Amino acid sequence: MKTTPPLLTPSRRRAAAALATVLLAGAAFTAPATAQRKDSLVLAMTLEPAPGLDPTAGAASAIGEVTLYNVYETLTKVNSDGHVTPLLAESYSPSADLKTWTFKLRRGIKFHNDEPFDAQAVKFSFERAVAKDSTNKDKATFANIERIDTPDPHTVVLTLKNGNPDLPFQLGSATAAIVEPRSAAGNGTRPIGTGPYKLEAWNRGASIVLVRNEGYRAAKDVKIRRVTIRFISDPAAQVASLLSGDVDVFPRVAAARSLKQFEANKKFQVLTGGSRAKVILAMNNKRKPLDNVLVRQALAAAIDRKAVIEGAADGFGVPIGSYYTPGAPGYIDLTAMNAYDPAKARALLHRAGIVPPLELVMTLPPTPYARQGGEVIAAMLDKVGIKAKIQNVEWAQWLSGTYGQKAYDLTVIAHVEPLDFGNFARPNYYWGYESAKFNELWGRIQATVKPDERNKLMAEAQRLVADEAVAAYLYQPTWITVANARVKGLWKDVPIFANDLAAMSWQ
Repeated sequence: MKTTPPLLTPSRRRAAAALATVLLAGAAFTAPATAQRKDSLVLAMTLEPAPGLDPTAGAASAIGEVTLYNVYETLTKVNSDGHVTPLLAESYSPSADLKTWTFKLRRGIKFHNDEPFDAQAVKFSFERAVAKDSTNKDKATFANIERIDTPDPHTVVLTLKNGNPDLPFQLGSATAAIVEPRSAAGNGTRPIGTGPYKLEAWNRGASIVLVRNEGYRAAKDVKIRRVTIRFISDPAAQVASLLSGDVDVFPRVAAARSLKQFEANKKFQVLTGGSRAKVILAMNNKRKPLDNVLVRQALAAAIDRKAVIEGAADGFGVPIGSYYTPGAPGYIDLTAMNAYDPAKARALLHRAGIVPPLELVMTLPPTPYARQGGEVIAAMLDKVGIKAKIQNVEWAQWLSGTYGQKAYDLTVIAHVEPLDFGNFARPNYYWGYESAKFNELWGRIQATVKPDERNKLMAEAQRLVADEAVAAYLYQPTWITVANARVKGLWKDVPIFANDLAAMSWQ
């Protein structure tokens, strides 16, 4: 049994313990260069992955935040600047018409269960993604593949129905993860990939622990041996976790109101970067009276986007007028099409035969931008005679009820995927929009590879979904990352939601 040295009184022991705590906390930021390099990290996220850890089977971007480039790998990799480079492929080349893509695969790579990575694993992964029972949210990407040839174990040739200039980017997304055939069915709880990390533990509701894959082809270059990913949805708790040192890195943190104290503290680094995300007020186009375009246009006209950005994101965002963001190829500014105009909103409701008050339910997931933005939007709608009753739900409920069962009127949500305009052509998608005109236009876009022609058609598509007010398009968010100043390798810009853990290290 351990005994207490007699020379230390209880009060002295408490003082010594307090001093030790202070010294240890200071050491976290001021350790000398001769000290052993730190090899563990605590990263936090707002949402926990749901329903599982297979990004090829679930719609939640949080799955990819945990697993993409960490547990699973893809043929290509989307980097922080949006540039695409080979990953599991060592090279790739397209034909002139962009219909045939040849991928040369890296050799000697194994999955976490020691099964070999080869052309057959790629073929299996892509055929699985387009299978009848597939729930892959990017199923359309794989449906465009007409044939998959594997002339040898290290070569894959994709023949497409339509030429696709975006294919390298799309194949670097989480939904294109290469899975091991025999273990794929269990990836939701026991993910098997080729990546630099393996799953050690998942404490549901609290954290996920990843450990370095010592069999990884470049394990010696992976500086962080153990990563604990915590889930913290409350904005105040997010800020407190950073200030206390409990969390080392918090990408996309809701800390805009506390930014100055982090910027003024040399213990922290603050990164603000662009995105291709779109925050929208989604509307259930199948439900009356939201099936009436005049009602949807009225809702859009009732909303002051700049006020929403202030209320939801403390000013960190750019107004958008359609489902597209500034900087994207073919972007046109349509913010004037459904500009803030309460009088116009009332007139549109009158034309639609709506007698105020119009009562709707606004279902809000737990993300701070949705909860805060929803309150602001509800107040604006009230001024034009629309009573939006707020219903707060947890993330799993939102995924199953709102997204899955379409059991909602209105919801505030960020669509973070950069190449998801084709959602308007998806049958049975959660916002219930069906348009033969859009489907025909989208087909023409997919069949066009020349940039100028494609951009013109994308402009038409933006105008169409803005005019039909499929949703109220709110803003393009600016993401904030706050981290310990000694953590290196963080992404500044966020073309896709990923936490590239193998690139991180302690200074």
